[in-house]
Amino acid sequence: MTPLFILGTRGSPLALAQANETRQRLAEAHGWEIERIELRIIRTGGDIIQDRPLAEAGGKGLFTKEIDLALLAGEIDAAVHSAKDLPTLMPEGVALAGFLPREDVRDALVSSLADTIQGLPQGASLGAASLRRQAQALRLRPDLKLELLRGNVETRLRQAESGAIGATLLAMAGLKRLGLVHRARAPLDIDAFLPAVGQGAIALTARERDGQALAALARVADPETFLALAAERAFLGELEGSCRTPIAGLARLEGGRLTFKGQVLRTDGSESFEIAAEGSPADAARLGAEAGRKLAARLPVGILPKRG
Repeated sequence: MTPLFILGTRGSPLALAQANETRQRLAEAHGWEIERIELRIIRTGGDIIQDRPLAEAGGKGLFTKEIDLALLAGEIDAAVHSAKDLPTLMPEGVALAGFLPREDVRDALVSSLADTIQGLPQGASLGAASLRRQAQALRLRPDLKLELLRGNVETRLRQAESGAIGATLLAMAGLKRLGLVHRARAPLDIDAFLPAVGQGAIALTARERDGQALAALARVADPETFLALAAERAFLGELEGSCRTPIAGLARLEGGRLTFKGQVLRTDGSESFEIAAEGSPADAARLGAEAGRKLAARLPVGILPKRG
């Protein structure tokens, strides 16, 4: 059967859950037979590299580069990504077509030892690959011992539940999409654990000049999530955000206004710098960019990578 539409995706269980959600929404929006929307699995550099932090392996783009190349080569019509994996500047020829409605943005604690970060034993190990999660945890508990923990969601769950590590932090959105939320000990308070930019959102990309694919994706894109991510990604862009700096940001539409909170931390959690802003949803990108510039001006030298 000839496919009507081909979606590129990574092959992890979470990536496939996100791609299947996109597939289902496209089928319903267009009246297509779901079997005629093909999922094409593409292995990325981030999937191959498991033995070191992403910052040491190249940072942003590790989970998207190979999929972008397939898109530009015409091998797929569109791609499905975790929004927080997208680089702040899209590759030439690739358009950010929109986002599906956002899931829970919170992080969750997974541990066999405690229900809260504060309840973990003195000197407990925390497995994580995200510098943001590491820094936020150390801000509350500087005694925790950090361990690199890569791999898919199930792998990380098993490590924490078996006691191989004291605890790990995972996105609630991923656990919900995989039907695994019951394995989280507790969601974490957003004020203490502001999420990564884009957390909980599924991003859709297509070729810039492929009007047909862009129009197809527009039918399933969520306008509110687009506005929130416009502010968050503009904030990240002003800070030249990468995997080398712990950065968090969250925008939300509340009562017809767009509220934004941003944060930059030292990697050891010893200092945290925050900013808040509010404005019209129509000014989402400007609001986020201004917040990024204002916060950058307040940061001590050495927290952000040198501009080159």
